[in-house]
Amino acid sequence: MTIADLFEQGSNRAYEICVPHISIDCVVFGFHESSLKVLLLKMKGVDKWGLPGGYMKKNEDIHEAASRILKARTGAPQIFLEQFKVFSEIGRSEGDFSHLPKHFWQRQRFISIGFYALVNYEEIKPRVDKISEQCEWCNVDELPELMMDHHTIFTSALETLRKNLNNSPIGFNLLPKEFTMPQLQRLYEVILGKSLHRGNFQRKMHSYDILVKQSDSNTSNSRSPIVYSFDMAKYNEALRYGLQQNF
Repeated sequence: MTIADLFEQGSNRAYEICVPHISIDCVVFGFHESSLKVLLLKMKGVDKWGLPGGYMKKNEDIHEAASRILKARTGAPQIFLEQFKVFSEIGRSEGDFSHLPKHFWQRQRFISIGFYALVNYEEIKPRVDKISEQCEWCNVDELPELMMDHHTIFTSALETLRKNLNNSPIGFNLLPKEFTMPQLQRLYEVILGKSLHRGNFQRKMHSYDILVKQSDSNTSNSRSPIVYSFDMAKYNEALRYGLQQNF
């Protein structure tokens, strides 16, 4: 089956089961080896890379569709998702599919709902599908050329994540279950794109009252870093009502 055949098959299927002119694009963030990563894919017959995405079925709401799309790409049954913006510019989605016939689903005009996702890098196994040939993590400061308006979508998602640091805790979905204060600080630094004062950062994080010091940390070696986990009751409360003070 040729690439054109694959897209035609997908086009016919989409016309049957999906809502016309609405698409979903997801910016999936992970944290690994002190670097912020984003999940990208490369479609067959398209030179540029893109964000994971898809379409909403007629029997789904938009959040169900986004969860289904990311489960197919990552294998994770539950992912933290946040809807952040609508992208509706004329011609935003058609150009990179100009090699396909005009009646194909992929050539139609789409308004895209943007979601960002926070995931544990170690738990994600990127997957390809019939129309993609690669699905890989990339450092956010080393992005390849992206298709359509996906660089704009990525930039908007990163800006939203940075703004949300002032309102909600970030870390549970990106860090391992137990972590050190330097790991947490490094996460905030790579998201914000700047260095933070160690003492000020620690005081502010402790003031949020969402960290639990592990009882067995720093017992065998006084020079070992203290290990923390999140108090999930207080963490979830902070997600609902916001942090006590801006970061």
